[in-house]
Amino acid sequence: MMTIEESLSAENPVRVLLVDDQVLYREGLRELIRRWPEFSVIGEASNGKEAVGFCRTHSLDLVLMDVQMPVMDGVEAAGVICKENPELSVVMLTVAADDEYLFGALYNGAQGYILKDMPSRQLRNRLQGVVRGEAALSGAVTARVLEELTSGSTGSLYGAKPNEANLCEKLTERDIRILRLVAQGLSNEEIGAQLYLSAGTVKKHLSLIMQKLYLSNRVQVAVYAIKAGLAE
Repeated sequence: MMTIEESLSAENPVRVLLVDDQVLYREGLRELIRRWPEFSVIGEASNGKEAVGFCRTHSLDLVLMDVQMPVMDGVEAAGVICKENPELSVVMLTVAADDEYLFGALYNGAQGYILKDMPSRQLRNRLQGVVRGEAALSGAVTARVLEELTSGSTGSLYGAKPNEANLCEKLTERDIRILRLVAQGLSNEEIGAQLYLSAGTVKKHLSLIMQKLYLSNRVQVAVYAIKAGLAE
């Protein structure tokens, strides 16, 4: 896996796999991404099973994957890919923020959930953020996640046993500071600026925090921080 600084450059483009059963949409997305020099599409798949197989035989940085597909849907495939390739970023593409797929994908480790009607410039910005270790959520998706937070029924966003008291005991003072800043919506670069750390170092700390808390993505980290009373 490339460093953050290396991955967002034309010399070392982010290696992307496109996964969608609609050939026309997949071709259109491929042509769009070809205009962005910091990204390079190195493969395509028409269902989740093909995507899992491709990830096992190729070196990738990012998977853009449709949610509803035949043979194996994107949510199931995301679970397998994220488990086998924890450093690989998976972003879901969908036409609607359906709760079943949304929270299932986030629980399975997806780092983004983007509606297909997003403007291309916003999509590019979101994908650049994912490479930096940030979450990528469409506006409607963010609103739904926040609604879930305020309702208090966030179990579907957690990994394993988030309410155990001994989990917080594993956190260092720096871990807690990072958790608070993630819950405030800050990017890795913004967190690093406040803590005098590089964005790459922040990303590594977040990975360790997720291991300690049995979480698998940034959204779960933010939810945990809020529910644990760590967010200011």
